[in-house]
Amino acid sequence: MLEIFKTINEELVKLDSFEEGAWVNLTNPTEAEINYVCEKLGAEPDFVRAALDEEERARIDYENGQTLIIVDIPIIEKDDKIDLYSTIPLGIIVLKECILTVCLKENSLVNYFIKNRIKAFYTHYKTRFILQLLHRNATLYLNHLRHIDRLSSKIEEDLHKSMKNKELIQLLKLEKSLVYFSTSLKANELVLEKMLKLDYIKKYPEDTDLLEDVIIENKQAIEMANIYTSILSGTMDAFASVISNNVNIVMKFLTSVTIVMAIPTIVSSIYGMNVPLPLQNSRFAFPLVILITLMLTGFATYFLARKKMF
Repeated sequence: MLEIFKTINEELVKLDSFEEGAWVNLTNPTEAEINYVCEKLGAEPDFVRAALDEEERARIDYENGQTLIIVDIPIIEKDDKIDLYSTIPLGIIVLKECILTVCLKENSLVNYFIKNRIKAFYTHYKTRFILQLLHRNATLYLNHLRHIDRLSSKIEEDLHKSMKNKELIQLLKLEKSLVYFSTSLKANELVLEKMLKLDYIKKYPEDTDLLEDVIIENKQAIEMANIYTSILSGTMDAFASVISNNVNIVMKFLTSVTIVMAIPTIVSSIYGMNVPLPLQNSRFAFPLVILITLMLTGFATYFLARKKMF
């Protein structure tokens, strides 16, 4: 999908053609759209295609007067009615006349700018636009990390009374999301530190201050991801033991019930044999046998209860 936007009279307007100072956004573009944009804007095809590779690492590259900035952004994936997270690369290509963003999937980061929710956002201020994108990206990571923490706490409550693997599997998926976040945030940190050395950012002190804010937010997200990963890993180990212990308690109870129920079965089996047995000719045989059975069962129950088998 190809979209063109430009700030006109403080408002973000969607255009039908390319203009100087515009923002061109490509989301999962077709080959025809890639060729069209590269032809009209002179963008490097390798830069555009690099941002469409899910395994592309975060980096900064230069070629023919163009700058490519690739950062990893968070995305939400629905699975078993819970939010799971992953990351994909977002390419920001700084061209002479405009700025081009390329991403493989529709994402909340770009949509946030399309809906014009950013203060002092102007498409013709390329450097400021890039830094605003990066700042919003770091904020998204922080928001998602807080949501992961709340979600893991909810799952932990369910685990207290669970004997199934469902909750542990959900925690495992959340831990996987945290690993993605931690790896991507560290890669983004390298890109941000490299941007501090760029000349066109040093020209504007306010942009340098904004970049430093982005770096601080990114470092905070890294620390949060590491903390939540450690907590989640320890929680999973602890609750794996809890689930195993819950199963052992149930098995112990069922074993005790089986032992108690086996006594009447043994007595009735003996008196069901076709051989001479005590009291077989007495008219009180049946009540006596029942009484003996109850006494043995009661004794076994009392003994197992003393051993805390119930």
